[in-house]
Amino acid sequence: MRIRIVDAFTDRPFSGNPAGVLLLPDADAFPDDIWLQNVAREVNHAETAFAHPLPGGAGADWALRWFTPATEVAMCGHATLATAHVLHTTGAHSGPVRFATRSGVLVATPTEDGSVTLDFPTAPLTRADPPRGLAEALGAEPLTVLDTGPNIGDLLVEVADEKTVHGLCPDPRALAAHSERGVIATARAQDPARGYDFVSRCFFPNVGIDEDPVTGSAHTALAPFWSERLGRPGLIGLQASPRSGRIRTEVRGERTLLTGTAVTVIEGDLLT
Repeated sequence: MRIRIVDAFTDRPFSGNPAGVLLLPDADAFPDDIWLQNVAREVNHAETAFAHPLPGGAGADWALRWFTPATEVAMCGHATLATAHVLHTTGAHSGPVRFATRSGVLVATPTEDGSVTLDFPTAPLTRADPPRGLAEALGAEPLTVLDTGPNIGDLLVEVADEKTVHGLCPDPRALAAHSERGVIATARAQDPARGYDFVSRCFFPNVGIDEDPVTGSAHTALAPFWSERLGRPGLIGLQASPRSGRIRTEVRGERTLLTGTAVTVIEGDLLT
């Protein structure tokens, strides 16, 4: 089987968020979960996506699952973008593709400029009191804390400014006690003339990812939070990890559109 490494939410190699992508074109079901987890552990990126085609009339075109090196996750934006990129660039699928996932049917639509727009559910944000010890674990004082709901399982934490986000050096073990998946730290962009409206970093120790490079699912929470603050449905977010990447977001009520590009950097054969 062909396996690919795709850098997502970037237009150049060695940036954005790398994902493994494995298409199972002859399968009518997923292989054993132990095998899927072993492949994801071998790939050893934040997520590896596994997809197989569905028969006509199934309500979706491909079934899709995502695994970190440690566990399966309910939603992943960058690996969905990476999978859509592989389907379109290899000719395995043309036009919009509907993925059947644990988070419902997610649609990925190619655009004329070579990017892909993902249609994801908007995270239901609810205010939360800062848990005891969160400031010490994160390394910054929270200004606002919100729960992102069960599909994402993070705390969204607003901090003082962009400089604070860039300077965070959290304690992953201590952060793990505060949410199901992890913590999204965010602040308003210091200078929107640089081409982005807000900045974030994402720490997910409970799924084996101390810091995720660029997180599509987190932007289903970041987009409504900042769209309400800034008074615009369409924004650009910068995820300020060492690899970095940008996501165009547009809030449409219960759905959030996430747009980005991807680059295939490695392609080879999985031998076992």
